[in-house]
Amino acid sequence: MTDDDATLHLPELPFPLRPHGPGGGWSYEDGVLTGRAGARQDRFVPPAGDALDPASDAPRLLAAPTGDFQLAARVTVGFAAPFDAGVLTVQAGEREWAKLCLELSPRRPTICTVVTRGHSDDANAWEVEGDTAWLRISRTGRAFACHASADGERWTFVRTFTLGTDRQARTALAGFMAQSPTGEGCAVRFDRITYRPYAPAGLRDGS
Repeated sequence: MTDDDATLHLPELPFPLRPHGPGGGWSYEDGVLTGRAGARQDRFVPPAGDALDPASDAPRLLAAPTGDFQLAARVTVGFAAPFDAGVLTVQAGEREWAKLCLELSPRRPTICTVVTRGHSDDANAWEVEGDTAWLRISRTGRAFACHASADGERWTFVRTFTLGTDRQARTALAGFMAQSPTGEGCAVRFDRITYRPYAPAGLRDGS
């Protein structure tokens, strides 16, 4: 099924996903969610910049999970230009969001995070081999946590943070994104999608 204006219902998720931002050609079939960022599409507010360019946006599919959760997927990216990425994201407000990325940064595939509170930070974690990695983003209370994995079994802690007010953090949207800040477009694929309605048992113990 595919429709840039339609709600997507994935059997792995207990809530619908709704498109935000420019059209991403989102499609779901046989357990695989695919989408594509267009040329120069990204969501990033430079730390030294004055404001978010209203044209700065990227295709997102977002939902409104309640309570603590874990959203994970195996992400494969059709890297073509620096900073192309497949992303798990949370969004608490217009200028309050975070991204956990498998990104070409700028020459090697890398696990990266960006947390935006008015302006964005940008942090690389580690390089990976190939075009595929497992990503997981979680909420625990009003905090969020990012993890990555080579096999979807043992998870390595990347960072923890919060966004906005207590209410904003607890009602934040979560989902999927594609970006191609410097290139002509980037295809992304998410499979092995899982959702759990509780936080990880420990943030730093591999669970």
